Amino acid sequence: MTKFSGAPSLRVLMAGGGVAGHALAFWLTRGGHRVTVAERFPALRAAGAQVDLRGQGIQAVQRMGLLDAVRGKLVDEAGVAFVDARGKARATIMANTSGQGRQTLTSEYEIMRGDLIRILNDATKDDAEFVFGKSVAGFEQDDHRVVAHFSDGSCGEFDLLVGADGQGSRIRRAVLPDAPDPYWRVGIHMAYWFVPRIASDSNIRDTYMVPGGRQIMRRSHNPTETQAYFVLREESEEASAIHRAPVERQQEFWANRFADAGWQTERFTEGMRTSPFFYSQEIAQVRTDTWSKGRVVLAGDAAHCASPYSGMGISGGLVGAHVLAGEINRHPTDLPTALANYDHVLRPFINEIQGQVTPRLLRLGLPMTQRAIDVFQATTALACFLRVPDLAARLSKEDRGGNWQLPEDPVPTGTV
Repeated sequence: MTKFSGAPSLRVLMAGGGVAGHALAFWLTRGGHRVTVAERFPALRAAGAQVDLRGQGIQAVQRMGLLDAVRGKLVDEAGVAFVDARGKARATIMANTSGQGRQTLTSEYEIMRGDLIRILNDATKDDAEFVFGKSVAGFEQDDHRVVAHFSDGSCGEFDLLVGADGQGSRIRRAVLPDAPDPYWRVGIHMAYWFVPRIASDSNIRDTYMVPGGRQIMRRSHNPTETQAYFVLREESEEASAIHRAPVERQQEFWANRFADAGWQTERFTEGMRTSPFFYSQEIAQVRTDTWSKGRVVLAGDAAHCASPYSGMGISGGLVGAHVLAGEINRHPTDLPTALANYDHVLRPFINEIQGQVTPRLLRLGLPMTQRAIDVFQATTALACFLRVPDLAARLSKEDRGGNWQLPEDPVPTGTV
């Protein structure tokens, strides 16, 4: 571990051990701070579906010295095919592997969330304290400290509390109780799980559109497993509430909504019951006017979830951790300045990646009628024939994060 000569060592509590929490712990411990990560799950939460790194997120991993480790765990996904009910590809958009321009629907850096978490944990676990099976149940703060109360009845004093506890953050609700609803919803819901891989599952992601604003995706990440995704365009109280219901009820909801969908629906719904992993969520962004109050600050999805459709959710968490750690490391004796700078520096980047998600474009990808599906597939097929997606990606000067520049390393020169 490196640390600053003569700089004070802060006691930092991280609520949440996801990607953002791990990345922030990585940089803060290298700044000489004492970091405790409280994760409510009983062990490292190294699960989840496929995620991607793009633009500034790749650069952030490179700054951590972990890009080679990430490359060693990449998923072989060559592109995205739009298929009909027989599984025949009507159009295919390949990944941009030229090293130039913008990534397409498939990034050059596709990795399973669990593999990324394990890479970050291996790089952090010897320097930070990880406490599993325990969460932050409440806290109070003054000008000098934060007292955190844990789910097991214990408590502790810290200089800073970081809410890195995801889209539904408890820390955010507690620290910003009077803030407006932080969720920007688009009327889309998604569930995903794993099923056994079969011989016809290739390294091309299949996307199948069904009337009624429904979509099924299949992508395979290793020789034995395939990921199944159901996506639903629906604005109803039932759809919004289902994600908080017991898992059995969630699975019943998804099976009923897709009962007549055709293609490989029967295979996927049968596999849902025995999958080692299942997750259901409403697609939403988290938008708040501030990311901190006193000695409590939000990070990752708790602060600025961009949604899976941005393609920048994981990258946003890594970049945000890079910025926040840098400001804390440079201003350890002046947290108000550090947290204000964090907001000022990062906000333009978050605005850029959140702005990539537009409801109108999302609705085009979830048509309500078979006629609209046919038009979408025909138009996409023509564009692919003319190589429009490939040329547009290669000639683009910016990826999804725009021209925003990643700040200097979070551990400044002069560390020992």
